[in-house]
Amino acid sequence: MNNKRGGIREGAGRKLKYNEPTKTVRVPISKVIEIKDYLNKADSQCLNDVALITSVQPSTYMQIPLAAEKIAAGFPSPAQDYVDKTLDMNEHLISNEATTFIVKVASLSMRDAGIEIDDELVVDRSLEAKHEDIVIALIDNDFTVKRLMIEGDYHWLKAENPDCSDIHLRDGQEMVIWGVVTYVIKPFRKRK
Repeated sequence: MNNKRGGIREGAGRKLKYNEPTKTVRVPISKVIEIKDYLNKADSQCLNDVALITSVQPSTYMQIPLAAEKIAAGFPSPAQDYVDKTLDMNEHLISNEATTFIVKVASLSMRDAGIEIDDELVVDRSLEAKHEDIVIALIDNDFTVKRLMIEGDYHWLKAENPDCSDIHLRDGQEMVIWGVVTYVIKPFRKRK
């Protein structure tokens, strides 16, 4: 008998909803609906996408060789075999060390802007946020990273992932722009 059912099918199976592993927990039956509502609300806004905030301690000083010429991303060209100057990463990434922090990302709400889980963001709290800046915002005691949209006196936060909702403040909600993202630090090769 030739059974045409079963096997692997494109798009079949459970869908990854939270962009991270999940864990089964026991909850009181009376709280199931409340917890599901909370998860659906949190998931649609993609809040809590900041895993860790660390202050910058620029106590180290390291000179990194800086090639004299730019490198084309297209066809290779003959490169020169010398270095013209060096670059200090503290000076390159940090304008104001007292107001600069490193923020570790915990969600994919900004995936289409090139920001992914475990990327580190250089955030400067001294900068004034402008239209379309990527910012760290504090809403209802949760940190989020989103693109700030300013339309006249109206401010809202845009997610750069179609699976996450934009954030438009409801009555009584307050948004505090905690800092402006100036750089994204991400590895292209994992360390062993």
